[in-house]
Amino acid sequence: MENVNLRLLVLEMLMEVTENRNGGTYSHIAVRDVLKKYNYLSQQEKSFLKRLFEGTLERMITLDFVINQYSKVKTDKMKPQIRAILRLSVYQILYMDAVPDAAACNEAVKLAQKKGFATLKGFVNGVLRNIAKNKDTIAYPDLSVKYSMPEWIVKLWTSELGEEKTHAVLEGLLAEHPVTIRLRDKSIKEALQKALAVRGGRMTDHPYLQNVYKIEKTDDMKTLPQYKEGAFVVQDASSMLAVRAVFADGFFTEKRAEDKKIHVADICAAPGGKSMFIADLLRDMGADWDDFQIEARDISQQKVVLMQENFARCGFSKDSVSAAVCDALACDEQETADIVIADVPCSGLGVIGKKRDIKYRVTQGQLAELVTLQRRILETAVKMLKPGGRLLFSTCTINRAENEENFEWLIKELKMTPVSFFDTLPNCLQTQQSRTVETAKQGYLQLLPKIHDTDGFFISVLEK
Repeated sequence: MENVNLRLLVLEMLMEVTENRNGGTYSHIAVRDVLKKYNYLSQQEKSFLKRLFEGTLERMITLDFVINQYSKVKTDKMKPQIRAILRLSVYQILYMDAVPDAAACNEAVKLAQKKGFATLKGFVNGVLRNIAKNKDTIAYPDLSVKYSMPEWIVKLWTSELGEEKTHAVLEGLLAEHPVTIRLRDKSIKEALQKALAVRGGRMTDHPYLQNVYKIEKTDDMKTLPQYKEGAFVVQDASSMLAVRAVFADGFFTEKRAEDKKIHVADICAAPGGKSMFIADLLRDMGADWDDFQIEARDISQQKVVLMQENFARCGFSKDSVSAAVCDALACDEQETADIVIADVPCSGLGVIGKKRDIKYRVTQGQLAELVTLQRRILETAVKMLKPGGRLLFSTCTINRAENEENFEWLIKELKMTPVSFFDTLPNCLQTQQSRTVETAKQGYLQLLPKIHDTDGFFISVLEK
């Protein structure tokens, strides 16, 4: 096994994600690929690499502000390699207490020399040591710099959510994000806890849902044997709350009384978490495998293969839960589904805390284009519904144009009827006024990081 320079790896990952003129690799894919290639690294090394890369990417706006305070050459005028070296080094100085400032400076100088910039060693060293000396006196001018969020997003949220909620969301996105899992086989809990403890991980009950747990201090749950056996799935609580919302007001009992197979179409389904949860939920409510048929669809062949692998791993019958390639815009089915799940393509602002590069890729001008696409997909979804069928319309973003305004459009233009799902929410959400979930009585709910302790996620349920 070769000896790996972790900071050099992080530098190369940052160059691929942030400096590639062709758009670069998505950050979560960069992490996945590097950890797979260097799977022999210790858990401590993997954690260091992951934190340094993701943290540098996440705090890039803040880091550039700080660098520019102490450098005569501003970041936008620097050579890309030097810019990336300074960013990852300043991150260590400001946010990684376990790394001595001197070590961060020295390793940065070595990186500059290794990459062919020996003449800039003095510049790199001088900037970093000056920052280290003054780090406790740095003042941030605004929320955009303090929370490393593009200014247009801060302004959008402040205008729509107000200052207090915007502060909370920004803090929530920068907080640590435990992995959320759902046990499909409840008997594995003790064995899973022991397996996680060996890795230094911790498993705690999720306050919202039974057999759902938060996992902290460990990285890749998918390497565990219990995952490979389909005994648990990785899924955020917001996604599970959305699926539960569909069955408000005894919808399952009503459909079962008709003594017909329940047809579910999940039209933007990858990676298939909602389809799997709805299948497990139907089984828990007493349905047999031949009582329902769920078809998970996606436009990407690669993603459909991934869903097929997930369904097979979890032991689902192909007759009950299947995956197929399908363009939601090209679908011409009429009144075939009792339930349509439309988790439509969106700006992804609600999952910035997990996919840190989203905030640098999406622009305000793209929101209008996304809304147009979303409404075309929603028109298809409504056509697919039988009379009395239900639509779950959801996104993983936070803005009115993609969420509440689309919900209102469904009611006004497509004559859909909103369905209250307040009673499907956990008691701890219903009883805490500060959580602001009353809108679920009107058929929609915007979940927010920190405030609701979930991803930023929009849920709405409507009936045809």
